[in-house]
Amino acid sequence: MECFEKRRWNKYTREELYSIRIEKPSEEWYEKVQKKWDSIAKPLDSMGDFERLFAKIGAITGTTKLDITKKAVIIMCADNGIVEEGVSQSGKEVTAAVARNMVRRQSSVGKMAAVLGADTIPVDIGISQKEPIIGMVQRKIRYGTANFRKEPAMTEEETIQAIFTGIEMIADCKEKGYQLLATGEMGIGNTTTSSAIATAMLDCEVAELTGRGAGLSDSGLSKKRQVIEEALEKYQLRGADALRILSTVGGLDIAGLVGVCIGGAMHHVPIVLDGVISLVAALVAEKLLPGVKDYLLPSHMGKEPAIKRLMEALDLKPVIYAGLALGEGTGAVMMFSLLDMANAVYQESSTFEEIEVEQYKRVE
Repeated sequence: MECFEKRRWNKYTREELYSIRIEKPSEEWYEKVQKKWDSIAKPLDSMGDFERLFAKIGAITGTTKLDITKKAVIIMCADNGIVEEGVSQSGKEVTAAVARNMVRRQSSVGKMAAVLGADTIPVDIGISQKEPIIGMVQRKIRYGTANFRKEPAMTEEETIQAIFTGIEMIADCKEKGYQLLATGEMGIGNTTTSSAIATAMLDCEVAELTGRGAGLSDSGLSKKRQVIEEALEKYQLRGADALRILSTVGGLDIAGLVGVCIGGAMHHVPIVLDGVISLVAALVAEKLLPGVKDYLLPSHMGKEPAIKRLMEALDLKPVIYAGLALGEGTGAVMMFSLLDMANAVYQESSTFEEIEVEQYKRVE
């Protein structure tokens, strides 16, 4: 991992966040990539969704020479005060334990990324442990969020600082030459925070969008749903604006990933999403700054029940259907491998002209 230790101690405001302008990706480059796919000696559209995904990458980056060699997963790590309510099998101490393992590249995402030569960038944006974990990027906003059953998880200022932390990480990665980035996270209790946000934003029933997370029992799931329902009612979050929802029942990891999504759009870096946590962050980002979703690539349809509705809201179509629920960014890393293989076809295959065969033509 390259050095990311420089910290910008800027104080950002709501006005600065909402003043960000998102450009629409280039339709011209989208069409140019599509035409290049059509020139490759294969049946038209035979690479399926990957042809559209690569056209999207071309539109984002403004080229048909799609180099995605240098890749990384940005892993936002933070604790959630709502864990006090018994909504998870594990305690918050597990967040720090897994984060230390991530630094050693011994967690699942680290092992998977190593196979591809991709980097992992674990970020301490809000772990409760006061002693810094050596090797993590230090961007701590606070020592975990508050228990949102009792009080809002974060102040608006803290939420905005976390969002801009994600934006800054993308700016740093772009400067260091990364061409494709993915969202990762670690934070015990974050399927509760993500379910609460999704339910408020999509105005669905809590039971429809709240799953077992890392393996809750029936009674644990019932408690989790009850806690979310109470919070949505207490703070009147259904129909509220995205920033208030995020501040009230969200987490620092999700807020950081909101910034990662926005940063990808600002700096024209395609962002591969992982599971329900990153999809919630993506939806918040899109609600805050419409157009962000055009810079995001889906990976998988995981087990959490909210994922289908979130994909629909973002107009994204998952590629991997494998019942994944591992988190950390592992589904996005699996998507890295598929994109690499598709890119080999895109970059290295013969054209119809080279093999002296008449090109397939599209039927009007």
